[in-house]
Amino acid sequence: MYRKVYRLVLFLLLISVLNGCVNKQQGEHISDTRLLLDTYCTITIHGDVDLELLNEAFSLCAEMEALFSMTIEGSDIWRLNHAEGESIEIDSRTYQVIQAGQKYSELSGGMFDINIGRLTRLWDFGSGKQNVPTESELSEALTLSESEAWIDLGAISKGYIADRIAELLVQRGVAGAMIDLGGDVFTVGNRADGNPWRIALKKPYGTSEDWIGVVEVSNLAVVTSGTYERSFEKDGVIYHHILDPFTGMPVQTDVVSAAVIAESAMVGEGLSTIAVLLGSERTPELFRQSSGFIGAVLILENGDILRFGDVEILQFADKR
Repeated sequence: MYRKVYRLVLFLLLISVLNGCVNKQQGEHISDTRLLLDTYCTITIHGDVDLELLNEAFSLCAEMEALFSMTIEGSDIWRLNHAEGESIEIDSRTYQVIQAGQKYSELSGGMFDINIGRLTRLWDFGSGKQNVPTESELSEALTLSESEAWIDLGAISKGYIADRIAELLVQRGVAGAMIDLGGDVFTVGNRADGNPWRIALKKPYGTSEDWIGVVEVSNLAVVTSGTYERSFEKDGVIYHHILDPFTGMPVQTDVVSAAVIAESAMVGEGLSTIAVLLGSERTPELFRQSSGFIGAVLILENGDILRFGDVEILQFADKR
């Protein structure tokens, strides 16, 4: 799971920045931010709802984190990674996310790979240790047998969780809500004023207030992956967290940021990561083949901005 990941800046959205601090205005909205999934997760619901529904939504998030986390002892993924090839029983939701990971592996020619848990533990970007694995360590992690490899659902599971929380809120009759799980954003309905939700696209390597423009969405997800999200510099070399499963090193393509608008957050998360892994030349075909894809904004290493599908950037900023 990601730690302190800030993949989108929410525009014109009032949130609480204190863990567990609830903001409720009767008849307007209720919002809370809590530390889950190793990031700050915010859920905002419009309308006259009570705190019980908000708590239920966060409880669902925590419940699925306890299934999908690679590091929480006893989770489905932890047990799979320590089963030494033995069959174990897992939750149906865990199975669904694993199946989705396999689908995206096929779509990307193996570049999207959930079986890189040993590699992600070697790099351990979330710890702040700035560790660069040795060639022998990488070689060992890359040549493990199937039973020795570890699963890491960090590149897809937050999207699945956001989708399930959205389903819960819709089932409870919520007409407008925004779920932001550290940048994996899903919108339900519209804002209180009846207009679409406005989400700002972060400028790579900028400050938290720098964005390239704003997209408006309703009942859709906006998910961004970028090489700038978790990275460090060592001996003059910048290393980022999106790994090439064939080399074990941070992938080298011309895409530094990919924001995908999709019908589900899991689709958005999968496609945005693959876009960075494949580069700009291969992404048009990727998007054409993908069910649930709506639009995308890619920012290239040279500063160019590419748009695909049905997407309009409002208040477009100078890319310089």
